[in-house]
Amino acid sequence: NEQHAAVIRECAALSHASKIAFPEVVGRLMEIGVERYHADYSRQEITFYMPDGESLVVGSSHPPQETGTAFSAKGVEAAVRQSQRGEHTYADFVRKTMAAGCVGYFVQITGQRAIYFGRDGESHVELFPAAT
Repeated sequence: NEQHAAVIRECAALSHASKIAFPEVVGRLMEIGVERYHADYSRQEITFYMPDGESLVVGSSHPPQETGTAFSAKGVEAAVRQSQRGEHTYADFVRKTMAAGCVGYFVQITGQRAIYFGRDGESHVELFPAAT
């Protein structure tokens, strides 16, 4: 659906430009039925999934940075809290979570959680603030 694809691309662009915050992104995606999305730092792309199995991949370029070798759930959590308080940009968030050993994350919109993971399968789960 081209209309859904346009909303997804707009959400990604506005998020990367730090013009909308995570709750608004989730709200817009929920309105069009997106079930979940996967941000892959290594491939610099985000894949958005619909309940019927359809998906859309959107580029997600960020400044080059090495991913930390050790996964730090506390480092990821600190970056999430800074985002929740509006203290940094999405690019800063990516940089900080990568430094904490994060290689990507899943946002489970219907499950109201984000799962951040490291290269060896370590993970950190954050419930959406309204879900806590």
